[in-house]
Amino acid sequence: MKDQLRILIVRQDRIGDVVLSTPLPREIKRFYPNSFVAVMVRKYTKDIYLNNPYVDEIIIYDENKKGIKNISEEIKIISKYKFTHALMLLPNERINYILFFSGIKNRIGVGHKLYQFLTFTKFVDRKKYIPLRHEADYSLDLIRKIGIKPVSIYPEIFLTNDEKKKASEIKNNIAPNNEIIIGINTTSGNSAPNLIINEYQKLIIKLSNHKNIKVVITDNNPPKEISDIENVFYLMKNKSLRESIINFSVLDVLISSSTGPMHICAALKVKTISLFCPLTACSPKLWGPIGNESKIVLPGENYCKTHCPIDPKKCNYVGEGGINAETIYELVINYVN
Repeated sequence: MKDQLRILIVRQDRIGDVVLSTPLPREIKRFYPNSFVAVMVRKYTKDIYLNNPYVDEIIIYDENKKGIKNISEEIKIISKYKFTHALMLLPNERINYILFFSGIKNRIGVGHKLYQFLTFTKFVDRKKYIPLRHEADYSLDLIRKIGIKPVSIYPEIFLTNDEKKKASEIKNNIAPNNEIIIGINTTSGNSAPNLIINEYQKLIIKLSNHKNIKVVITDNNPPKEISDIENVFYLMKNKSLRESIINFSVLDVLISSSTGPMHICAALKVKTISLFCPLTACSPKLWGPIGNESKIVLPGENYCKTHCPIDPKKCNYVGEGGINAETIYELVINYVN
């Protein structure tokens, strides 16, 4: 009976969140090896799950489709899979009703929304993040709800043999003498503090002048201040997410704020140096890289006491006791030596 489970995992939001959902299929298959596991994600994040040996089907969710007709079509698509369980990692009223009318008997979501009560959806409660755990661990609460005891919370992204070969060729082209390849991602989803672009510019120039380091800008659309720096590689410009994932696997270290590329690199077991904020909503304990070797960079305690804007999106670490190009450079040099 247990291996007849057909489970749909829904994570319809951003790159980092989807990466942190990747432990679920693995832990389900570990417990129920013959179960059928599908994921529902947005089109632009599907590449995260490509080649994943624990996922039997990737279903694309189009949030732009509106109206009863489109909902009916989606209900038909979901219904044909005859799912026994649906796990919704992010509350969404539209998806909630689609899954309900698709005839999925066991549906589990996050939170206490009215539409969840109206559709008899079970829920897990984060209890105001007390005690504070990692987002990947909170996500696994949904499979704990159906009796699965996860062994590992670490995310994973899987490359094909051809992709690994391509990555090796790129690596040899960038660092023919085995130089250390440092990726720098300067932009973010504007949900966490980040260094100002001028400090990133100083850091890039400083690192690119080091004889044993090659610098790769990993932004898909680099800001103009760093878009044409000499002796720097721009691998990710206008690349698809899957192409970028291959390029991220080439890196020895990624420097970034708390953002999707950081989670991609952690899932690929690439070292990370990540800028964070101690506020609970942005805490590295909640959102930090996991499963890889990592360094967390925080501003000084006194800095936060005197400079905190309360809204972490407005923090740029500028000022005495904050974070700048020099402090990160020294950390990088000590880290890679």
